[in-house]
Amino acid sequence: MGRISTKENKTLYQLAREKIGLSREKASEITGIEPSKIERIENEKTQINPYDVYDMATAYKDPMLCNYYCANECPIGMKYVTEVKMESLKEITIEMLASLNSLEKQEDRMLEIARNGRVEESELEDFVFIQKELEQLSAAVDSLRMWSERMMATGSIDERRYKALMEEK
Repeated sequence: MGRISTKENKTLYQLAREKIGLSREKASEITGIEPSKIERIENEKTQINPYDVYDMATAYKDPMLCNYYCANECPIGMKYVTEVKMESLKEITIEMLASLNSLEKQEDRMLEIARNGRVEESELEDFVFIQKELEQLSAAVDSLRMWSERMMATGSIDERRYKALMEEK
């Protein structure tokens, strides 16, 4: 077993590896990434690629690594992907229901705005408010997906049964 790092500002990749008690050598065996490359990634001495992120996320049972990479390190993802914060199922559900309730109250207004196919100046404030509510709902859905993936990765949810149920129409 390797030494335990005492470095203060650890990257998310190092924290994820250490959280499950893997040395870089053991992580290398599981991910197929050379220990020296894992060290360079963790010390931010080399740019991580999406394939390494995926391998680490799978090996460390931490799907949040993929979301973090896409939202913070991928040039395309930085524009289009929102970083998801891992929350409890209870917190995710409350956020989702609050967003749904707010949006339900805005249904008629959105129909009024969309009726002519464009957003008039007098409608812009309401349109932006509705869009922000939709983005909050989207973030809650993404959090729920990440939470589910983590539960499957750790064996708390039966992955085969979950996927079969998700594929049902």
